[in-house]
Amino acid sequence: MAQVVVMPQLGNTVESCLVTAWLVKVGDVVDASTLLCEIETDKSSMEVPSGVAGTVLALLAAEGDDVPVKEPLVIVGEPGEDIAGLVGGGAAPATLPDEPEGVEPASGTVPEEPARNEPASRRAAVTDTPAEGISPRARALAASQGIAADLLAGTGPHGRVIERDVQEAIAAGPGLTAGARAEASGFVPGAAGTGIGGRVTRADLAATTTVAEEPARNEPASRSPQGSEFPGAYTDTPLKGIRKVIAERMMNSLATSAQLTYTATAPAAGLLALRKRLKGASDPELAAVTIGDMVGYAAVRTLLRHPVVNAHLSGGVLREFASVHLGMAVDTPRGLLVPTLQFADTLTLRDFSVRCKALANAAIGGSISPDLLGGASFTVSNLGAFGIEWFTPLLNVPQVAILGVDAIFPRAVINADGSVGAEQRIGFSLTADHQVIDGADAARFLKDLCAAVADIDLTVLG
Repeated sequence: MAQVVVMPQLGNTVESCLVTAWLVKVGDVVDASTLLCEIETDKSSMEVPSGVAGTVLALLAAEGDDVPVKEPLVIVGEPGEDIAGLVGGGAAPATLPDEPEGVEPASGTVPEEPARNEPASRRAAVTDTPAEGISPRARALAASQGIAADLLAGTGPHGRVIERDVQEAIAAGPGLTAGARAEASGFVPGAAGTGIGGRVTRADLAATTTVAEEPARNEPASRSPQGSEFPGAYTDTPLKGIRKVIAERMMNSLATSAQLTYTATAPAAGLLALRKRLKGASDPELAAVTIGDMVGYAAVRTLLRHPVVNAHLSGGVLREFASVHLGMAVDTPRGLLVPTLQFADTLTLRDFSVRCKALANAAIGGSISPDLLGGASFTVSNLGAFGIEWFTPLLNVPQVAILGVDAIFPRAVINADGSVGAEQRIGFSLTADHQVIDGADAARFLKDLCAAVADIDLTVLG
């Protein structure tokens, strides 16, 4: 009997996962341990095992599809088994509607249904003689908008143009007037039109056609000294997966908060001296404590005295946390991730360092639980190792503050006897939401943090 493999839930807060790559195709024989596909959320990635044995009868999503958790993903059963009752609409998912019955499609995926709100005559025109490499749903949407789908770059399996590609093309262009849409047969959005709001009119379409039909003038093309025509080689990479989510969250952060960044520096001699002593410790875990660990630990101790900075703002409600759940910005091969060190205020410096490294390694390796990639009450982002003297970190909303850790640099200082000398100092960049954190609040936090860093020996003992 055929069985349905569903999209697993990678964490309590995960609602959907992106199918990044299929590892099997229709007709493959699998057992319970066979890996079916690779999936990812905005926070982590994993491979999905079959869990059942049999033959792959249908793949119910294409690469790049965002599938809700617990939704059908693959059907496994016996060859030739009727699976019409297991998929919506009773259609056999292993056969695309534009291919002869019994011929397996190249991607082995479920065909996209034509848009249901289109007239029957248009649906027939779309699905009876579709162009090769374009899904029926993408062709229907393209036809309704007057877009030449066969000229778009496909992101589906094997370069197939799918509905998402058409939607992105529509979003990229200014749109067409109703009259232009009726006449457009090969329009690809891109250039702005002369209509209201930059919309493309009939006249714009006619002008485009006229220009395209004119013979090329013998004007010299702009060339580089090496002979390449302008603009030379380039690569277009659509944002997807974690990169797309990061982009959306950064824009949302700026759009929903009143961000202001404050900077300060603290003497770094104490940090450097303690780091040197710990490096020579016989305990390898103490020897591995870094300056970043010490600064993070000092930030945690300081946050306990400034609850308004250790807080969330959501729906007009400020939630101040009694404990510090520290988010740590981590650079991973898949993009920026922020694992959370829960109850960081209960840890010793040694345990703090060990836990930080374990979380960072799990995030970099892609094995971290999604439940540990959210819920932070405050975040630290350390760019000091790259030599950055100061920067403007963006809030990880709904958090109301984030600390940027800058590099240690020698700064001019006037000694007690009036002579000029140099002092190693570390910089801090605190971005705070001015909706709830006034400038004086931010300044007090930075002042206390600088004091905690300057006297790091006492901070660690306390």
